[in-house]
Amino acid sequence: MLEKVREYIHKENLIKDNTKVIVGLSGGMDSMVLLDILMLLGYNCMAAHCNFHLRGKESNRDEKFVKKWCKSIDIPYTSINFDTNQYATDRKISIEMAARELRYNWFETLRRHYQADYIAVAHHKDDSVETVLLNLIRGTGIKGLTGISPKNGCVVRPLLCISRSEIENYISERDIPYVTDSTNNEDLYLRNALRLNIIPSLEKLNPSVKDTIYRTSKNVNEAEKVYSESIQKSIKEVYSDNKIDINKLRQTASPRSVLFELLTPYNFTPSTIEDISESINSISGKIFYSDSSANFNKNKYRIIKDRNYFLLDVVNVINNENQTYLIEEGTTEINFPLNIKIREIDSPSDIEFNNSTIYIDATKIKFPLVLRKWRSGDWFIPFGMNGRKKLSDYFTDRKFSLKDKEDAWILSTGDDIVWIVGERNDNRFKITENTKHIISIECIC
Repeated sequence: MLEKVREYIHKENLIKDNTKVIVGLSGGMDSMVLLDILMLLGYNCMAAHCNFHLRGKESNRDEKFVKKWCKSIDIPYTSINFDTNQYATDRKISIEMAARELRYNWFETLRRHYQADYIAVAHHKDDSVETVLLNLIRGTGIKGLTGISPKNGCVVRPLLCISRSEIENYISERDIPYVTDSTNNEDLYLRNALRLNIIPSLEKLNPSVKDTIYRTSKNVNEAEKVYSESIQKSIKEVYSDNKIDINKLRQTASPRSVLFELLTPYNFTPSTIEDISESINSISGKIFYSDSSANFNKNKYRIIKDRNYFLLDVVNVINNENQTYLIEEGTTEINFPLNIKIREIDSPSDIEFNNSTIYIDATKIKFPLVLRKWRSGDWFIPFGMNGRKKLSDYFTDRKFSLKDKEDAWILSTGDDIVWIVGERNDNRFKITENTKHIISIECIC
């Protein structure tokens, strides 16, 4: 088996010769075999043990065992203690996810501190098969059916070429001690349930089912490379500036697949992405939200169905209608929530018309001016017109998307709207031939 692992390391270009490796050592059978093989292959190894304090005395037993073993074989050793339950509670994530984050974050810290080249972990062929089944059960894209990757950044998995039974035989032949995690025999966790119940049932149908699934995952991995290249090309064609061009999306070979790969990193669930895909030909205004329940301190996103685009947007948790800011008389500039500059104009000849600046008759306004979000029922008299117009109707005529409407700011004097900022000012405050005092208000947006 030693030669098998050596060939696999070279084939997958996992670990270069004469390099330093941090080995994740739990004390279990898999990691003890990993350490033994890497040492026999001549790599410069250092053992790192995580005590997650999830199994009471058993967790402490494992830590003592690993420390004692490393001392007996004269290998550098370090360990760390984690309050995994508290970490999971604080971040509202599962225990498994918490342990994974804590473990790999610490491993990377160690790698940098000790200037190691790699972090070696003991996943094997059976683990990869279980991962394929897990992802299939949970619902995943094609990437999830490729199994565990031999290398992810600096993390390497040299044992992916061998099975659990091969590891059992090796540890028996080499007479290597190890500790057993009692929770491995409990089917409370999905992975354990697969290993203890589902896979044995599948083996009754096909005794070689694990090898079959593993080979299939390797084939899928090759197909995924072609798939990813095509998908990324399509994403570049349809997506820019947080907008997905629906017309271009329709022209792709698989709009649903493009949406899946584009939106999954933003934590949209497969069922939500399916709904988004089915809304391609529906009316504007539909909103779809990502699932942020399992992602502590991460943004929640939404997709807004516009006429010609899907708009990807971070959900604003602030109540827009309560955002109100006063601009007192004598103020020449504010920097929040918008960059607004106010100045007096000496002569009409100084006027330069553009959407970002308005010129108003100073005698027709009263301070403080109010900068706020628009509200239902707001109306104004558009510049150049005489009749009232509701802002909602104006936005519809201008084909504002829902996001455009939410982003719209209003500048008012009292209850009267002076300007839809950056868009159009109110006719009541325009300058005339009788205007003697002109104020310019510029938004640098």
